[in-house]
Amino acid sequence: MSSPDIVSILENSKEFDRVRKEQEDILSEINKLHKKLQATPEVVEKPGDNSLARLKFLYTQAKDLSESEASISNLLINQIDALLPTGPQGQTRRRIEGNEQKRKRVKTESDISRLTPNMRSQLEACASLKGEQVAARVTPRNADKDEWFVVKVIHFDKESKEFEVLDEEPGDDEESSGQRQYKLPMANIIPFPKSNDPSSAPDFPPGKHVLAVYPGTTALYKATVVQGPRRRKTEDYVLEFDDDEEDGSLPQRTVPFRKVVPLPEGHRQ
Repeated sequence: MSSPDIVSILENSKEFDRVRKEQEDILSEINKLHKKLQATPEVVEKPGDNSLARLKFLYTQAKDLSESEASISNLLINQIDALLPTGPQGQTRRRIEGNEQKRKRVKTESDISRLTPNMRSQLEACASLKGEQVAARVTPRNADKDEWFVVKVIHFDKESKEFEVLDEEPGDDEESSGQRQYKLPMANIIPFPKSNDPSSAPDFPPGKHVLAVYPGTTALYKATVVQGPRRRKTEDYVLEFDDDEEDGSLPQRTVPFRKVVPLPEGHRQ
């Protein structure tokens, strides 16, 4: 376990704490407004009153913060999973006094039941991605570094915590033009926002670094948010991709919200 890994986890934990604090502040405002409306419901009928608009705004903020909390939680879980030892040699086993009989551990559904609620929820969420397109970090054949591209989830194994995915559109540099399958750990997968629910997408502010599908391809690259969809009242982000320079400047490209995900910690491309 390296120091940079721990530092990254601690930084994400601080962000988690910040989001939780914001949630508490928003909830306090919502409760105050609830009390006001319960005491004087007729106030909403007065000209110029913005109580309902304010309440809607607060609920929207609360929803966004809740989604951010879930996203950070998933990231922390994946980071910790990547650091935990796997396999029989890495497992800590407790010796029971007086019991010298070696018991063979049989994997059953009861193993899943012993997981914490958060871990069970995480595994169920992964299993529900079957048939969905996700962003995946993969090392293609003959490549010297990892790449991110769009794949389809075929299966998720709850015991090994591995995804089986299908690259439906391999690049032109692949030796074979056929589809390719990979087995990847949870840490290598990032779900896309729900295509039929724009509100499920994180609201990345201008200047935020993200990972996004480059227009006309199935590959994801690091990009900087110029403008988000909610401010533009559309379902698209305006992004500037790294190393996309044309005539001395970075062109601004439009990318649907469903093809933009958080930039993983320590991303290198």
